[in-house]
Amino acid sequence: VSVLKYLGSQKQKPTSAKVIFDESERPKFPASRLSKFGQVHGFRVSINAVVESSHINAIIERPGIHGGGSALQSSTVSASPPQDFIDNVNVEYEVLHKAFEMQFWGTKMALASETYSTGELSRTKEEMESFLASMERLDTTRVLLSQQEQLTEQQIVTLKLFERTFSCYIMESETARSMRKECTAIEGDLESARNDLILGANLPSTAAETVSASETTETEFVELSSVGLRSRMRVDSDERVRKACFQGLRKIGDFVLTNGFVELVKTRNAMAKELGYQDYYDYKVTQAEGFGKETLFEILDELERDTRPLMEAARAKLSNEKGAGALEPWNTGYLMAGETTSKLDPYFPFEKAVENWGRSFSALGITYKGATMDLDLLDRKRKYSNGFCHWPQPAWRRGDGSWQPSVAHFTSLADPSAVGSGLTALTTLMHEAGHAAHFANIDMPSPLFSQERAPTSVPYAELQSMFLDSLVGDAAWRAKYAKNRQGQPLPWELIEEDIRGTHPYKVMALRSMLAVPFFEKALYELEDVTAEAITQLADRVEVEVQGGLGARPLLSVPHLLSDEASCYYHGYVLAEMAVHQTRDYFKHRDGFIVDNPSVGPTLAAKMWAPGNSQRFLELVEGLTEKPLSGAAWVAQLSQDTETLLEAERMEYAAAVAPTAATGDLCDDVDLDMRVRLVDGDEVIADTADGEEEGSSRFLNTCAKFETYIQARFAK
Repeated sequence: VSVLKYLGSQKQKPTSAKVIFDESERPKFPASRLSKFGQVHGFRVSINAVVESSHINAIIERPGIHGGGSALQSSTVSASPPQDFIDNVNVEYEVLHKAFEMQFWGTKMALASETYSTGELSRTKEEMESFLASMERLDTTRVLLSQQEQLTEQQIVTLKLFERTFSCYIMESETARSMRKECTAIEGDLESARNDLILGANLPSTAAETVSASETTETEFVELSSVGLRSRMRVDSDERVRKACFQGLRKIGDFVLTNGFVELVKTRNAMAKELGYQDYYDYKVTQAEGFGKETLFEILDELERDTRPLMEAARAKLSNEKGAGALEPWNTGYLMAGETTSKLDPYFPFEKAVENWGRSFSALGITYKGATMDLDLLDRKRKYSNGFCHWPQPAWRRGDGSWQPSVAHFTSLADPSAVGSGLTALTTLMHEAGHAAHFANIDMPSPLFSQERAPTSVPYAELQSMFLDSLVGDAAWRAKYAKNRQGQPLPWELIEEDIRGTHPYKVMALRSMLAVPFFEKALYELEDVTAEAITQLADRVEVEVQGGLGARPLLSVPHLLSDEASCYYHGYVLAEMAVHQTRDYFKHRDGFIVDNPSVGPTLAAKMWAPGNSQRFLELVEGLTEKPLSGAAWVAQLSQDTETLLEAERMEYAAAVAPTAATGDLCDDVDLDMRVRLVDGDEVIADTADGEEEGSSRFLNTCAKFETYIQARFAK
């Protein structure tokens, strides 16, 4: 590939070349793909038989040239027949996509190889986006679409997606393109600095070793990740510890504001305005959703109005029952559920999270169509401070009809020794594995249908994962899967305590979610962008939307920093609206969701397979048979606690009965996927190892992971 790019870039274009490479490398880049990639650069590529023992000759020639004639003009994609053009776009994009995504993973996970660097991350991203921003490819696409009588239905669908995708990336303004490169460079530097930031809190000295601190006034700095700080703040019984953790989280904002974020906001906005958008938020929303900022906030403003009375009532109830101090940001989470979190903890052992995810998804009829997945679940220094899932290899149906399975990586930041880590890790695992299931099942004729950037809708991507992680809160799910290390199920009395302690306050999570898009909207509308103005804005939005400062300071939200995730959070809000609407649909149709084997096939057919060929609102209505609204979510939040308890108690009893009769869960776990459990560069367990077949291979891999965690984090 490098030789092809080099030859194609030379003014005096060589007529031919020979590449010799080792036979062992051949499976990594099949001849058919190399041939198609050569066509993009105007070369014919042929792979010769084995010569010189273990080596291969790849002969590269310019068509029509024999010997030392003058250089032939490079053939363009517009001269290709429709399917040749589609194949060329698919193959070259696939290569560029993988190069960038591998850099993304390597840098975010702080892997040891020198292959990974922020410089290479920026370079590969620019190469991929330059490919997508080709005016020539867009023009060719439109010419071909103007001749639809010569196209198949599949080619029309594919070319329309090409047109949407290329239009998202093409910047006709040279100034805007220059600003885009500047943004990428600032983001890279900021991310590198953020990875090296040492986070933590000044805790009472004995709090470094114990959950509850003594009355000492001495403090010592304890290094904790952002996830560790939030977790400690939710469960520690000492208010001084909780407050110190909150102050540690606030320092993230101070850091990013002095390490490039101010300049990044200015440059992003200037670029968007150069392209004719109101601002950067309007640019990002329009690119991904197909509608602008004003339309989006008509939806969000209505949800904000409908839930404000619920938020005010919840804060008043908390203050009346727990005292005014309960509304301090470092106290709210603990006083709502801190003690219950500690009681629940034994029933969600971290080491069982992977097995419970696999069993649950398998029972739902979810499969991954031959995918490979790396799970990096443990927290460590310099690791990116947020869970995510991405796809170095998108799933797609090749031109010859063969299936290309996906390769997915996903990560969380678990500390198995921390109280509540098992439940947090499990929820994150269900969430990110939901993303992976979605993108593994996209069955369309181009990798551009199954990549997560524009024009893929943000709420479309998040709906799938949030629907599946919502199951962890269901009494029926907990009855079957939440067990302590002695195999005893979570008792109903503890579920009841949890519901009573959290249901009246769930609206506060909605308001916390809403605060992020309201902040980013206001951020990119600021006229005077300074560090001080941004800090004041963040605090003001928290107070206006959440009723007071939030337990997670807005400037600690990692989505703000990267191009891929910035102006993204509204997707979680729209997705959560769709989650409740989807839950209502399945309950009305089937009567239950947990372990319902029709859930996976229904989602795969109606939501996952089309990829981004359809708009989010169309997909939601197509599945649920209703236009998207927040009605189901608001109804759930408004539900009387006693009514909710009765419904959950009945579902718990129905779920416990068969489990008690059989004595255990079914061992038939078939996800149709290779799973590798890793910790950075270390491979902990791999379903490809061993001689077991099917479900036994997955469960044996889970057992290896369980043994590893118990040995490493033995108390």
